[in-house]
Amino acid sequence: MTRLLGWIGRGLLAVVVLLLVWQLWLLAQVAWWSQFNPGSTSFMRLRLDAMQEKKPDAQLRHKWVPYAQISINLKRAVVAAEDDGFVDHEGFDWEGIQRALEKNERKGRTVSGGSTISQQLAKNLFLSPSRSYLRKAQEAVITVMIESLWSKRRILEVYLNVVEWGDGIFGAEAAAQRYYGVPAARLGADQAARLAVMLPNPRKYERSFGPRLAAHAARIRSRMAWAQVPE
Repeated sequence: MTRLLGWIGRGLLAVVVLLLVWQLWLLAQVAWWSQFNPGSTSFMRLRLDAMQEKKPDAQLRHKWVPYAQISINLKRAVVAAEDDGFVDHEGFDWEGIQRALEKNERKGRTVSGGSTISQQLAKNLFLSPSRSYLRKAQEAVITVMIESLWSKRRILEVYLNVVEWGDGIFGAEAAAQRYYGVPAARLGADQAARLAVMLPNPRKYERSFGPRLAAHAARIRSRMAWAQVPE
């Protein structure tokens, strides 16, 4: 029995050490990306693998552009649509999370997550779209790392450059070119609002942008003037 307990203790210690090493690796990545742009993300790699299963030569459409070369309209639209308290919170919108929980309870299923831009970025960079308490816990840890080491400007810059905007389309520049044939710097207010409302389910809305989504885009357009974004 003593020997068994010893093995269990050593096994638990090994798990703790591996978990700590993993967190330190994530922290190092977050620190590096505070100054250098990520070449790809977990979501990009997962999507490319899925595309290449059907078409081996498939490639993602993605081009990094600096924050200053992204239209102020898109910045405001995305903040208005996804996280209107972005510049004020420290990574988590507790009121938004509570509203999401209440909405999900009314619907009897998960229809709203209440995630901030920082949480979404953490998930996109390192994790997967799967839903579990373990993934949410890891997402929260990475969110704290990002908010501690990055400015709000850097968070929004990276988010706008890596988020998915359609099947194999990642980042504002690829999205602007795909849907409107213009660079991200030249997106107008209406165009930006339509792109912003696609974010919850971009591959679906790429195929079908119906009246309800158009109405939502109009609401976002009306709120953009009040959206606060980093300079």
